Amino acid sequence: MRISIFAVGRLKKGPEYELNKRYFQRFVKVAASLGFNFSGIREIAESRASFADRRRREESAVMLSDLSRDIRLIVLDECGKSVTSCVFAEKIAGWRDEGQHELVFALGGPDGHSDRARERADFVLSFGLMTWPHQLARIMLGEQLYRVMTILSSHPYHRE
Repeated sequence: MRISIFAVGRLKKGPEYELNKRYFQRFVKVAASLGFNFSGIREIAESRASFADRRRREESAVMLSDLSRDIRLIVLDECGKSVTSCVFAEKIAGWRDEGQHELVFALGGPDGHSDRARERADFVLSFGLMTWPHQLARIMLGEQLYRVMTILSSHPYHRE
């Protein structure tokens, strides 16, 4: 199953960039042996619209225009469902085992996602009730994807 990320905003060089890169490199190394491959992160610029609702709609429209109906979409949103890492791993493995070909994770811009994006999502995921900076949310997603791979491979990185 191919996994990719859609992200509004650019991650600039610096410590966050390096940490993000480290987790995605770890993820890629383990993923192939478990039937996953990472096709990368597609970054788009934040909308310049004057109002937050319009910015959300414009950014989501770009993302949704690239998605076919058979792609599973996971939207990261503070109003989503919080799950344990093990449940997250089971969900991803379940989609792979059902024969799903592609999984896309969507990280919104500073204003979040449009209602249309959340409605299209197969799952709306939250990293908790707090709002996280875009850079940290991306790092957290990379770490959780790596953690999912270690859970599925019974690697000791994840301890219960």
